[in-house]
Amino acid sequence: MLFSDSALKGAHFIQLCDKNRTPLLFLQNITGFMVGREYERRGITKDGAKLIMAVSGASVPKFTVVCNGSYGAGTFAMAGRAFDPRFIFTWPQSQISAMGAEQAAGVLTHVKARQLTREGGRLSEQELAAIREPILEGYRERSSACYATSEIWDHGILDPVDTRNALAVVLSASLNTPIEAPHYGVFRM
Repeated sequence: MLFSDSALKGAHFIQLCDKNRTPLLFLQNITGFMVGREYERRGITKDGAKLIMAVSGASVPKFTVVCNGSYGAGTFAMAGRAFDPRFIFTWPQSQISAMGAEQAAGVLTHVKARQLTREGGRLSEQELAAIREPILEGYRERSSACYATSEIWDHGILDPVDTRNALAVVLSASLNTPIEAPHYGVFRM
């Protein structure tokens, strides 16, 4: 989970690495940014935006390894494929999606139950389970490392034991290309 202080620290770290021409390695195991009124008052939106701007504006090579779960905006903030890392790999047990299967099933069944309540109906436990199970199964299937690789969302599945060697090869390959000057927007500190 990313909090305001960790997002701000990450943004500063990325800027320093970019200035020193140090490549960035992101190991993703993230559920996303912390949400809630209290965290919004503390500045999670502002600090999260700084982190995302730092990641998107960094010109040094970025490498991403999805080690476990990678969900929501945390995926983007940790150099997900939308921010075009030079290489992105997954481990066999990793999962990547907009939200976890349990969260998605909970939200969608809650929405359906509220629709029926407005219309004067009510769902039984069996009907809720009948709605919930296909959602869970679909999310589990589509968030797997095998599915992500089959859609060419990454550069392949790595055995965790081979990660160091693979990163050494891609780091060596990426350093043959000149690194551009950083190009950031305005950071409001």
